[in-house]
Amino acid sequence: MATIQDFEQLDIRTGTIIACEPFPQARKPAYKLTIDFGPDLGIKHSSAQITALYALEQLVGRQVLGVVNFPSRLVAGFPSEVLVLGVYTPEGVVLIGADRPVPNGVRLG
Repeated sequence: MATIQDFEQLDIRTGTIIACEPFPQARKPAYKLTIDFGPDLGIKHSSAQITALYALEQLVGRQVLGVVNFPSRLVAGFPSEVLVLGVYTPEGVVLIGADRPVPNGVRLG
């Protein structure tokens, strides 16, 4: 069982997707996301397997939540620096975000 201290080690922040492009090199269908996490964290990149429910044009401007303190991973040569949060459904991954606009970089707490 996880403890509250385990949860507190995760740095989960709000960010706004500022660019999105196809990622044909990925093993599973995915997009390359560029996300603005505000003045303290800046711009980060993420590979996200969200193609089943989201078209590219639906994503730019959308706020998401992401874990920003995991080590960067190379996904098909692309540095994925952030784990964008979503929930798995039978139809595909549904992104998690705030229910109203908030500043980029606000920490989930």
